Amino acid sequence: MGDAAGATVGSDREWAELMDVTEGQIVQEIGWDEDADSGISESLEDVIGLQLLDEDTDEMVDVVLLWWRGEDGDLVDGLVDATRNLGDAGRIWLLTPAAGTDGTVDPGEIAESAQIAGLVQTVSTRLGSWQGACLVASGTKR
Repeated sequence: MGDAAGATVGSDREWAELMDVTEGQIVQEIGWDEDADSGISESLEDVIGLQLLDEDTDEMVDVVLLWWRGEDGDLVDGLVDATRNLGDAGRIWLLTPAAGTDGTVDPGEIAESAQIAGLVQTVSTRLGSWQGACLVASGTKR
């Protein structure tokens, strides 16, 4: 793991850059609650120039921002639900509370749940007090 993995990002705009979200992409946000980092959501909105779509949308999306805590239920079901509106080249950013905090999800559970849901993890990085895992459909080059 490189030195940058633990680095703190300086500005909110850098969250979107770190997550490789660009102008014009359609982003859906699922599982937002009061404990979520609104700076991450706002960063994405600033870069894409649109509001994030909520979990009830029927639009096809490029990126799903999925906030998930250990007590939120079955992660496999959550990931499968998150793929419902995901385009063929889309990706899910699974954000879980960082290690040592309430609601942490074990990395092994994330890997296993992703595999069962037909996804593979391409990136894992710290996003403030959240751990981010970028997941894409198996066989997708990213």
